[in-house]
Amino acid sequence: MKTKITNVRLFDGNKVYPEKTTIIFDENRILSIGKGTTIDADVEIDGEGLTCLPGLMDCHVHLSMDGDADPFRDISTDTEADGSFRAIRNAQLQLGSGVVTVRNVGAKYNVDIALRKAIEKGLVEGPRIMASGEPIVMTGGHGHTMAIEADGVDEVRKAARTQLKKGADLLKLMATGGVMTPGVDPNSPQLGEEELRTAVVEATHAGKTTAAHAQGVAGIKNAIRAGITTVEHGIYLDDEAIAMMLEHGTFLVPTLAAPHFIVKYGLQAGIPEHAVRKSEEVKKYHQNSFYKAYKAGVKIAAGTDAGTPFNRHGDFPTELELMVEYGMEVIDAFRAATSVAAQAMKIEGKTGSLSEGKMADLILVEGNPFEKVSDIRNVVQVFKEGKCLVSKPKKLLATSL
Repeated sequence: MKTKITNVRLFDGNKVYPEKTTIIFDENRILSIGKGTTIDADVEIDGEGLTCLPGLMDCHVHLSMDGDADPFRDISTDTEADGSFRAIRNAQLQLGSGVVTVRNVGAKYNVDIALRKAIEKGLVEGPRIMASGEPIVMTGGHGHTMAIEADGVDEVRKAARTQLKKGADLLKLMATGGVMTPGVDPNSPQLGEEELRTAVVEATHAGKTTAAHAQGVAGIKNAIRAGITTVEHGIYLDDEAIAMMLEHGTFLVPTLAAPHFIVKYGLQAGIPEHAVRKSEEVKKYHQNSFYKAYKAGVKIAAGTDAGTPFNRHGDFPTELELMVEYGMEVIDAFRAATSVAAQAMKIEGKTGSLSEGKMADLILVEGNPFEKVSDIRNVVQVFKEGKCLVSKPKKLLATSL
């Protein structure tokens, strides 16, 4: 079945078209973009008042975490079924906010890998998932309740190979402490440079990428030198670390929403004291590091850390709004959520931008998010590989021909 959207404002992942245009796609790929296209279609959508964008991408989520006040407590008592049911629901919530691709960077029992396979088989509907499965951490390290604990290069190598065998699309590693784990300091290095490098080598040999939770500057630099694909959070960046990221081509996934919601809701909402205290300490550094990295030209991919306290799945727009509030140009925020995110995941040849031959991953929103970023909340339809997975009763009318 072919679908034609006419008279629509178009952002192709890199630029906003100056004039309204037409886009035609089938149940897999984009067939044509251009005002004068004459390809017949089965369904025609009048795009008046709408903006068409590539399907959004969230490069840092935890589908098996709900965004409750203490998700690590929940994880510690989860069965495999608990995490799986939660992940299915949260994946569908992601679709509702226009997120067509997620990178899941940590799930107990590897439920994200299992869900990815179920979606690919058509057993359930959901976004495209790039799944890490269980992260690799040092003994007692950040997130150890959902992770493989490994110490030294030999144990890390075994853990990396184990995750790759189980079907991981990327390896997630903990290079520093974090906010949510009690008794650890976000500034403290955890897995060392050689341990990180060992995992990077194994991932590279398998054609996979890597992501490092890295908040303190020493751990960030360890991760960059080790060849990590993406630095997650990057709270305490200094000028040297930023220069290193530029030199190595390292991506930053800032996850600005994570401390934002912890500080916003605080102790009165039941968030653990250690998480609130540490979030209050890091928030201003986080904001400053993000802005400095952006102005220096570091490649930034959008990610929310959805699943952390009150950071709900389906609220991807908050991350874009914060990026803009903290100094990023609106168009760069949307690039971070589409074409740059696809580069970070090494899937830019298939999706992340709209051009002929690419997968038909696209969304329609009411209004113009490039004039008012919050208009991205007005999702009307969501297409994944040309199939409409979300349709909301707003202005949009589809007429069968």
